[in-house]
Amino acid sequence: MTDNSKLTVADISTPDQYQRQRPAVRRAMIDYKKNRRVALGPHVTLHFEDMMTMRYQVQEMVYAENLRGDDAIEQELAAYNPLIPDGTNLKCTLMIEVSDPDQRHQILRDLLALEQHVGIQVDGHEPVMASANNDSAESVPSKTSAVHFLCFEFQPAMIDALFKGASCSLFSNHPAYRCRVDPLPDSVSHALSQDFTPTKAH
Repeated sequence: MTDNSKLTVADISTPDQYQRQRPAVRRAMIDYKKNRRVALGPHVTLHFEDMMTMRYQVQEMVYAENLRGDDAIEQELAAYNPLIPDGTNLKCTLMIEVSDPDQRHQILRDLLALEQHVGIQVDGHEPVMASANNDSAESVPSKTSAVHFLCFEFQPAMIDALFKGASCSLFSNHPAYRCRVDPLPDSVSHALSQDFTPTKAH
C-alpha cells in the first residue's frame, strides 16, 4: 500500500487482472473477515473494516461494474476510503439482519437510533460510544436503516491498554435492544488491535 490509511488507484487491479486472482482472493477474505465480524444479539452484526476489507470491496465493485480508468476508480475510493481506520479509531459496518419481511419492518421501527447506543469498552476505561456516518443510509424518521457506518474514537490510554492485553466488550444499551459481548474473543481483539497505531508511551 502507498499510504497507511488510504487506498489509491495504484492499489487496485484492473478487472482483467482481478478475474485471475478472484477465486483465491475471495477464499482468503472469507477467512480474514471471521475475526473482524461480531454478532451483537440476535439481529445485529458488526463488520469491522480495515485496509484489506475496503480494498476487497473496491476491487469487487471495479470487477462487477467493469470500471476502467482512474476517474471511475477514484469515485469508488472516495466512497470507501473513509471507512478505513486511521490509527486512533475502529470503523465498522453495522447491519440489522432479519429474514422475515414483516418482522424486519417492525424491528427497524423498534431500533430507531440504535446507532447512537452502540459502544465498546476497554477494561478499566469509560465506554466509547459510536458516532455514525449515515449519509448514504436510507432512513426515515419512524425507523432506522438496516445499514449504518460507525466510528469508535479511542483515547491514547485505551489504545495503550489494548496493546498491553486488556480485554474489551461490545454492547448496545438501546432500550429495545440491550445486549453485550463481554469479553470479545481473543482472536477478534487481536485483529482489531492491529487497526491502532501504538502510542508513544507504549
